[in-house]
Amino acid sequence: MANQQFDPRSGFCSQTNIYHSPRRSVPLPPLTTPLSITSYLFSILNSHPPPPHTAALIDALTRRRILYSDFILRIKTLAFSLKTKFNLSKNDTAFVLSQNSIHVPILCFSLFLIGVTVSPSNPANTKPEILRQIQLSKPVIAFATSEAADIIPSLKCGTILLDSLEFESFMTSQLDERDLDSELDRVSVSQLDPAAILYSSGTTGMIKGVVLTQRNWISSLAGALAVRSVRETPAVALCAVPYFHVYGFRYCVTALALGQSLVCMGRFDFGVFLRAIEELTVNHVALAPPIVFTMAQDGGSMNGYDLSKLESLACGGAPLTLSIIKKLKQRLPQVQLAQGYGLTESTGRVFGTEGPKECQVVGATGKLAPNCEAKIVDADTGIAQPPGKPGELWIRGSFTMKGYVGDEEATANVLDSAGWLRTGDLCYIDNEGFLFYLDRIKELIKYKGYQVGLEVAPAELEHLLQSHPDIVDAAVIPYPDELAGQVPMAFVVRKCGRIIDESKIMDFINKQVAPYKRIRQVNFINSLPRNASGKVLRKELIKLAQSSTISKL
Repeated sequence: MANQQFDPRSGFCSQTNIYHSPRRSVPLPPLTTPLSITSYLFSILNSHPPPPHTAALIDALTRRRILYSDFILRIKTLAFSLKTKFNLSKNDTAFVLSQNSIHVPILCFSLFLIGVTVSPSNPANTKPEILRQIQLSKPVIAFATSEAADIIPSLKCGTILLDSLEFESFMTSQLDERDLDSELDRVSVSQLDPAAILYSSGTTGMIKGVVLTQRNWISSLAGALAVRSVRETPAVALCAVPYFHVYGFRYCVTALALGQSLVCMGRFDFGVFLRAIEELTVNHVALAPPIVFTMAQDGGSMNGYDLSKLESLACGGAPLTLSIIKKLKQRLPQVQLAQGYGLTESTGRVFGTEGPKECQVVGATGKLAPNCEAKIVDADTGIAQPPGKPGELWIRGSFTMKGYVGDEEATANVLDSAGWLRTGDLCYIDNEGFLFYLDRIKELIKYKGYQVGLEVAPAELEHLLQSHPDIVDAAVIPYPDELAGQVPMAFVVRKCGRIIDESKIMDFINKQVAPYKRIRQVNFINSLPRNASGKVLRKELIKLAQSSTISKL
């Protein structure tokens, strides 16, 4: 162990075939120390206090501000209220159904403080989807906005409306802070206790509840602190990503731990978004790929807004194409585009770009985070690969999920006895330690797979399609073929007013790829189906391709 060395650039150890983080390691609290995420947050803010009049939370629409001093007091007061009024305690779960708001971070941190597991969900979900999530997480109480509450079934402690006077009173009861601390100090939260249940399809289409522990989140925060940059004044960060998604949840938690002012947006509105950046002098923004796509393709709606204070734009949830990255850099040359890679199962980002130099590496999703290890494993041989060789990305570290709630078989399929999490993603790491995402392994198109094993990555063809001047968006799926087994089929969104046809698209691709990668069929569509994080729902396109009602618009 001690005599093992790794390349300081790539992080690769040739003795073990394991990649190590090139970033400095971060000491974590002893595992035996009782500690919640919230207590860890308080300790960070005590050691690095924001200036007295710094707002912790700002509502993007109403401009309501909650200062850090009030933010901390509200967390403690709400935790006390929930503990005493509803007898909430460890091993309980709270279901949260809400758009982003200034109430959600306060609620989550208060629940963490008393050891209650938080389970946030998308308010746009259907009733069967909500019932499936509730069946998995088994909550005793729910918190929801008044417009979303009707979909929640009856629970032991009922449903509390986040936009009600009752909830406001729970946060603002006139209690002495010393009495609050005395009462809350009696709660002992282990770092191995569950903190959140987030929802993911995992490696199959069936939704799963991902159990993330207090330790997982503490590790994630510690890693963010290790790469924090020194500033004269706290940054203003706007999160336009849903908190019910691990990306938005982690961004929210991290921004507040770093003492930043977090601007909260509910339903996304491009005008509200741009006005908030200008009027609140926003420095950092977290976005999902569809919004980045809109900004890159923008026909002038950003004109007239002062975006000069914007320093960086974080994007995750799905990879960006090279053409979109280039267009965005042309439109906002002063803004660093910070991409990252992570999963719900890894408590969010485990690879990321830090600083202007790393952001210049086009197509990369950054370097391995502190306290993390990775392997690139050949899917056929099971042999871990050196830099430059593609394979399935495996990751290991204190951020790795506890497992899927109530599903030991699914957990064992992705998490082995040595702690390695199999991501199901085809990637490679280059000689500088940058991760490059290629595609989901299960979405590779097996062209004549039963004969010569040729595989086509849909993402490669999508990058090429999206570089065409007449194409706005595109996705590629496998389509059954008697002779070849599977062939690539493209769904294409044309630019408004353009009349490019199927033959021209196929000819454009065929000139750039090997014969087995050629697109054999093109279907035109108004827009691609995507989930909340921006990933194309290829399964929906496959269903559409197999139906007899393919729309050729």
